Amino acid sequence: MLREINYNDYSKEMLENLKKGAFLTVKQGSKVNTMTIGWGSIGYMWNMPVFMVMVRHSRYTYGLIDKASDFTVSVPLHGQLKEELAFCGLKSGKNVDKINESGVVLSGSKEIESPIIDGCDLYFECKTVYKQSMDETNLDNNIKAGSYSDGDYHVMYFGKIVKSYIKEG
Repeated sequence: MLREINYNDYSKEMLENLKKGAFLTVKQGSKVNTMTIGWGSIGYMWNMPVFMVMVRHSRYTYGLIDKASDFTVSVPLHGQLKEELAFCGLKSGKNVDKINESGVVLSGSKEIESPIIDGCDLYFECKTVYKQSMDETNLDNNIKAGSYSDGDYHVMYFGKIVKSYIKEG
């Protein structure tokens, strides 16, 4: 059973588990793809709760999320779905149907088009309100050297959190 929560009720748990991996899922037209993310941010800006995710230009998901109006973040809090997270982090939707081949199960969202990943514990449904490509000239050189030595920078997507809920039971 899924219980609606305030966007920040489990923000500590979300942030602690994000570095272990979460699913970013996007539906654009008839195409659905999910990818593993380990970076993101949750906060409050523009008078609304916001979840910020980052997608590199080189990722298959970029072509979808850049045209889509929404996305979901599904977070396993108890160590489940490790193999699925690994698969979705290593494989590209360009080459494989990650939904079918990873074994993840999609469930419908409550407010938006993009689905959630069943079997997780914490869910965020987000409508994209702003996107921005990183400007490398504004980036700290240590971060640039450590995370972008290949020049493959991220686009940041800020989504208004329209629903958040947790799995109970």
